[in-house]
Amino acid sequence: MRLVVQRVKSASVTVRDDGDGLPRRISSIGPGILALVGLHVDDDASDLTYCARRLLNVRLWESGDSSSPKKPWRRHVRHMGYDVLCVSQFTLYGTLSKKDQPDYKLAMKAERARAMYDEFLNLLSGGYDGKKVHDGAFGRMMDVESVNDGPVTLVIDSREEGRRGRRDDDGAGEEEEGGGDVVVVISDRASGGEG
Repeated sequence: MRLVVQRVKSASVTVRDDGDGLPRRISSIGPGILALVGLHVDDDASDLTYCARRLLNVRLWESGDSSSPKKPWRRHVRHMGYDVLCVSQFTLYGTLSKKDQPDYKLAMKAERARAMYDEFLNLLSGGYDGKKVHDGAFGRMMDVESVNDGPVTLVIDSREEGRRGRRDDDGAGEEEEGGGDVVVVISDRASGGEG
């Protein structure tokens, strides 16, 4: 699974209405995260869990207030109370042929991808306030507008080398590799806060 994550001042998704062809805005957010979401043909539930956790914990904002010095990269979207807008984008797994034509054989097929994408949104809603998690229109042509803040753009990829066995960003658990399966181990290091 691959996410292209942008810190934004605002973002929105508009689609053409099937009936009259007029544009209709279906999602919009103020400050927060715009995440373009691509699913790999071999992704499973562990990829969804990994990316949902990383997306909600990525620290893109500074800490501090008027009485203390600001420190960059200390606060995540939940700390800030901001929104998340996810847009499905199978083209994130596109490659170019020798003839410079796009090939999407690494992207998950639509029917399975729809179910996995919906589960990803459910994981985000379960880890955060569901009213702050928005999405576009799966499988439709969309106009996606954003005002980047920074700009700050990162890639989260569940297939990145060495992801298994690393400590979670929030300190709540570790992933261990065992027999090809990923097991999430919850440790006692977790504090009562949001991390």
